[in-house]
Amino acid sequence: QVQLVESGGGLVQAGGSLRLSCVASGRTISTYGMAWFRQAPGKERDFVADINWRNGTTYSTDSVKARFTISRHNAKNTVYLEMNSLKPEDTAVYYCAARSRTGVVTTTLYDYWGQGTQVTVSS
Repeated sequence: QVQLVESGGGLVQAGGSLRLSCVASGRTISTYGMAWFRQAPGKERDFVADINWRNGTTYSTDSVKARFTISRHNAKNTVYLEMNSLKPEDTAVYYCAARSRTGVVTTTLYDYWGQGTQVTVSS
C-alpha cells in the first residue's frame, strides 16, 4: 500500500502561483510514476501531469503545459506541481496519484490516490 498526502492548495488571484506537494509513504518502492489530476464541480477528474519516478520523464496535458511544471524529490518521496499564471478555470480539487506500471494515462492506470487539495482562482 502507498499513502499519499497533498498540501499547498488555497485561494489565489488570477495570474498568481501556487505549489502543490504530495508526500508518498508506505510501499513506495513499487511506485513507477506519480501524477496530478484535477476535478472541478460537476465535472470528471482530468489528467494534469505525470512524472516517471525512476527517470524523471514528464508528460502533461496541453492546457497546462506552458504554465504548470511537475517535478519530484526522490529522497523525500515527494512530487510537486508548480502552477503559474493561474486562471479561474484552473479552479478544482487537485489529486495526487501513484501508479506501479506503464500504460495509457487514464484514472484507471493509477492505483493510489490522495484525499485532494482545493485550488481556487479568483478573477
